[in-house]
Amino acid sequence: QVQLVESGGGLVQPGGSLRLSCTASGSIFSILAMGWYRQTPGPQRELVAALNSGGGTNYADSVKGRFTISRDNAKNTVYLQMNSLKPEDTAVYFCKTTLVDLRGSFNDYWGQGTQVAVSS
Repeated sequence: QVQLVESGGGLVQPGGSLRLSCTASGSIFSILAMGWYRQTPGPQRELVAALNSGGGTNYADSVKGRFTISRDNAKNTVYLQMNSLKPEDTAVYFCKTTLVDLRGSFNDYWGQGTQVAVSS
């Protein structure tokens, strides 16, 4: 059993900053990748930023230069620093991790989501 707990969402004015955190816990052998997705009303989630075990990163074009993903391996925690926020960044943000559990199974896990609202 693996759990992801997210925190850090909220309401911020345009141009402001927020930092999201996501901590994975439970039957974890190795985390291969962690990332953030977001979802506005509708069925699809879009990738915001991802970080693999080798340190490689991938960002959506819309957030490049404004958002930074980082990870604390000792804490199994991934962060998303969001600067220069825009109203179009408003969404529910979800953490996702791809990992190997203690039984040797590869799986994806999702957090419960945290709301980010950018508005004046």
